Amino acid sequence: MPTVSRGYARLVFALSFGLLLIDYMSRQVLNAVFPLLKAEWLLADAQLGSLSGIVALMVGVLTFPLSLLADRWGRVKSLVIAATVWSLATLGCAAAASYGQMFLGRFMVGVGEAAYGSVGIAVVLSVFPVTLRATLSGAFIAGGAFGSVLGVSIGGVVAQQLGWRWAFGVMGIAGLVMAAIYGIVVTEERLGSGASGGSGSSSGTSGERAPIRTLLPRLFSSVSVLCAYIGSGLQMFIAMALLAWMPSFLNRYYAMPPARAGVIAGAFALITGIGMILCGFVTDRLSRRIGARKWTVAIICSLGSLVLLTAGFHLPVGPPQLLLIGAGTLLSNATAGPAAAMVSNLTPAAVAATAMATLTLANSLLGLAPGPAVTGMLADRMGLLGALQLVPCVAVLSGAAFVIGKLRYEHDLRRLGLLPAVTLTNPELSS
Repeated sequence: MPTVSRGYARLVFALSFGLLLIDYMSRQVLNAVFPLLKAEWLLADAQLGSLSGIVALMVGVLTFPLSLLADRWGRVKSLVIAATVWSLATLGCAAAASYGQMFLGRFMVGVGEAAYGSVGIAVVLSVFPVTLRATLSGAFIAGGAFGSVLGVSIGGVVAQQLGWRWAFGVMGIAGLVMAAIYGIVVTEERLGSGASGGSGSSSGTSGERAPIRTLLPRLFSSVSVLCAYIGSGLQMFIAMALLAWMPSFLNRYYAMPPARAGVIAGAFALITGIGMILCGFVTDRLSRRIGARKWTVAIICSLGSLVLLTAGFHLPVGPPQLLLIGAGTLLSNATAGPAAAMVSNLTPAAVAATAMATLTLANSLLGLAPGPAVTGMLADRMGLLGALQLVPCVAVLSGAAFVIGKLRYEHDLRRLGLLPAVTLTNPELSS
């Protein structure tokens, strides 16, 4: 159980969430200045795309090893160093004089941001009761959507008023300030062993640090945890496809100019984030007595997105269509919180950041990377509307993964020796 006060735990969440916002703002501010960079440096679209893609590539490659390092070396120290690296790199982007220098800066932004999400959520979960894991996970992950919208919006305004260099500069300075505050307020000593990754299991027991070779297999040692990874990643496929292609959908089928389509698409992105927070809260409320209800909520959200999005994209153009699509978008990635809570319950606390990195990797490989790309390939063959009508069918697979996970959940907890430990700390089986 957490050993810090409730007030300090909330402060840790606020600061960690603030750093996550700046993380995604620093990542996405580039999109707001694409036209300015293209005009000043005469860049091709492929070069502009590479400046964005290199960040995602480095995050995907380095998330797991850096999270593992943070689990063994210290999560708080790792977070402060990561935030400092990506902030300095963002300032470097502001000073870049060529495409090559900008590419190097973006490369280092990716290095700094690689493990922040997984390590940050591990720190947050370590200072709150297990009964809030889905709520906190959903809210924390939703920060990515909010930060992306803020990065593009604020970056666009600053670039228009002061120039594109200041758009990067503002993000870099904000990151350095927040990193300094975080390093002063949040320490390994105040958080205890739960944040350092030095001891414990997922049940909350403590002991000596176990050899890493005995802990890593536990990341994949049960059917239910594998189902959580797969279900979350497949559901992310739908959410990322919508996020990437909604501006084009509004432009092509609602004749919206690109600026207005971007604003409306940003609202849909915010709806996605709101859905993650609400679903996490509902999940924790419903699963206080019966932990397997986390899976039930994930199943309902997955199949709900299937029904609402399929119906919405088959309606004729108009407000009813947008209303149904919005409702489906609310559920499209609402499984993020429950899935993170499931993974946290089924893996040792000593490698919590590595477990979250594994979930992030699954989300990337099954959702972030293929979602927009596969939708684009389908759109070339059957039109964008036809592709978006087909994309929600992925929820059949994610829903099936969650169903299988639910059927095996209690069995896996008992086999891993976690259910009895949870029962001792909480007789209501809140995990």
